[in-house]
Amino acid sequence: MKRTLLGLSALMALASLPIPSYADLSFNVGAVSDYRYRGISQTRMKPALQGGLDFSSGGFYLGAWASSIKWIKDANGDAGIELDLYGGYKGQIIKDTLSYDVGLLQYLYPNASTAAWDASFKNPDTTEIYGALTYGPATLKLSYALTNLFGNYDFGTPNDSKGSYYLDLSAGFDVGGGFTLTPHLGYQKVENIANADYTDYSLTLSKDFNGIVPSIAIVGTDANKTFYVPGSAANSSKFLGKSGIVLGVKYSF
Repeated sequence: MKRTLLGLSALMALASLPIPSYADLSFNVGAVSDYRYRGISQTRMKPALQGGLDFSSGGFYLGAWASSIKWIKDANGDAGIELDLYGGYKGQIIKDTLSYDVGLLQYLYPNASTAAWDASFKNPDTTEIYGALTYGPATLKLSYALTNLFGNYDFGTPNDSKGSYYLDLSAGFDVGGGFTLTPHLGYQKVENIANADYTDYSLTLSKDFNGIVPSIAIVGTDANKTFYVPGSAANSSKFLGKSGIVLGVKYSF
């Protein structure tokens, strides 16, 4: 909780500072019919409210983003919010052709820990480093976990899930009329956790109406249908990685 408050305080202070002419501060709010992260529903196929802010200056950037979630309470924890804090640097290797992005991302789940949660999982807070290369419309990105990945831990071995990684390839294509088509393919490797690895995919169509961006996406995975289900507190056997349609809208200002 302390890290969350410190991160929010720093970002609030940042937002109140005068912004130099070479810097940029932006905000976004939105909603989705199902919060899918790496193909897996974080809201048990239910809608989510989301929002964040981003600051950038000379290639450096900082940001915060939050979303409502259900999966921790479904697994007997006590967090209804995910808060992401991140920062990094973007630059060009070949001007207007090949660029890179490196950074650090902290996922926070305030007050998630309960006795029931701790019996099956470790602290869900997760730290990842990432690096990405963009060539033309395509981006290849690797995210690497420096901690247990979202609380996954094998108590029987015991083995942690540090060193888990996510590799994804995505692209953005202008298909005319102001529409953008974004295909995506990713692979999640979860270290030392049986049945947790999977591949996910999506295809998203969106359109920008002066900062308001509605979208529709086809999302799916080949994840294990017995591993990726809600926890016992949810009283549900839904497969959280099944193929489906996700509707969304985002407003940036």
